[in-house]
Amino acid sequence: MSVSLSSTAAHKPFYKTLYLRVLVGIIAGVIAGALFPNFGIAMKPFGDGFIKLIRMMIAPIIFLSVVVGIAGIGDIRKLGRVGVKALLYFEVVTTLALAIGLGVATLFQPGRGMNIDAKTLDTKSIAQYTSANAAPHGVDFVLNIIPDTFTSAFTKGEILQVLLLAILAGLALVALDKDKTLTNLADRLAHVSFKIIAYIMEFAPIGAFGAMAFTIGKYGLHTLVSLGKLLACVYLTSILFVVIVLGLICVSASINIFKLIRYLREELLIVLGTSSSETALPRMIVKMERLGCSKSVVGLVIPSGYSFNLDGTSIYLTIAALFIAQATNTHLTFGQQIFILFVLMLNSKGAAAVTGGGFITLAATLSALGTIPVAGITLLLGIDRFMSQMRSLVNLIGNGVATIIVAKWEGEFNTDQCNRALAGEVWHDNEAEEVVNA
Repeated sequence: MSVSLSSTAAHKPFYKTLYLRVLVGIIAGVIAGALFPNFGIAMKPFGDGFIKLIRMMIAPIIFLSVVVGIAGIGDIRKLGRVGVKALLYFEVVTTLALAIGLGVATLFQPGRGMNIDAKTLDTKSIAQYTSANAAPHGVDFVLNIIPDTFTSAFTKGEILQVLLLAILAGLALVALDKDKTLTNLADRLAHVSFKIIAYIMEFAPIGAFGAMAFTIGKYGLHTLVSLGKLLACVYLTSILFVVIVLGLICVSASINIFKLIRYLREELLIVLGTSSSETALPRMIVKMERLGCSKSVVGLVIPSGYSFNLDGTSIYLTIAALFIAQATNTHLTFGQQIFILFVLMLNSKGAAAVTGGGFITLAATLSALGTIPVAGITLLLGIDRFMSQMRSLVNLIGNGVATIIVAKWEGEFNTDQCNRALAGEVWHDNEAEEVVNA
């Protein structure tokens, strides 16, 4: 995919932008869910259908993007270097997020005074998250990255499995495809995939409406009040993490975090409406390339970041764990709190790889600790959807920042192109343009 920015900013009228249409869908969903709860709940298939449409294309887009990126470089050593740098960045920043969440929950104690007896909680609603086989650990997690067959990675939609196959296929093309025939074919197929995504994005406002109407209709705005202190902790901590921590990281790359957020506003609205960061993954690949990051870095960092760079999920996990301890009057020593941080540092990797990943990781962590009652996660069911929105937003921004930093480290970041993209100039001569200019 070629990258070219026009010298003039020929914007679409605001009333025709995807941003406005998704915003209208979200607002309409909130109103419909609040005024007509049963109707809002019935709108769930629209949100689910849109998410399924996007997930349908994630595997081929990741596969083709990574294959073309690696084949275009022709340097196997660079692949390992980028991977190590990305994983190092992921570990440092997510651990920092965990520590910040731990500190905020300890300071504000959102669960204090609830005096819940864990024995009285009904655990039937959380059975799917607490089953012994719910969350893979250690060797099982690593083995799960290897698909049973080549095609099963695509049929199951496992991001890390598809990424592994794409890396192997890309390396094979580097060794064998000297005339670039197959590489060019993969590039053309990538264009086709992005064109399909452009069509699917036309349904984003409907998907956002359905998902938001269901959330408000099922759980109601009253749940925000009953557990408002916990929500406030998660939201405030997440916002400060983005502005201060990710903001300072962006400063090191000479980028303004607020300009980056504005640049990703459509993706953020889609994530807000659907409570899933996966719905923005194809657009993130396109927009980070447009921002000046090389295709190879984007192809490796964005997909792997969806499993290993979950800043928002990390914040949520530590705050939620301590909230349950405080609500059930479970006293934790400083050493036990540090141990929680250590266990979450291990368990949080790959939390987004399965449905309800945040709950599953939290349940696995509480089980490993043995001090905080696992049944306490039932307290989170009513507002988890609202917290999921915020952690997905932070995950998305965090992966965008990670891609920029790794590209900078590799010397494959075009600062001039970045400045022009952040200024709103239009991307031309690219079939994927419709994905970001819908």
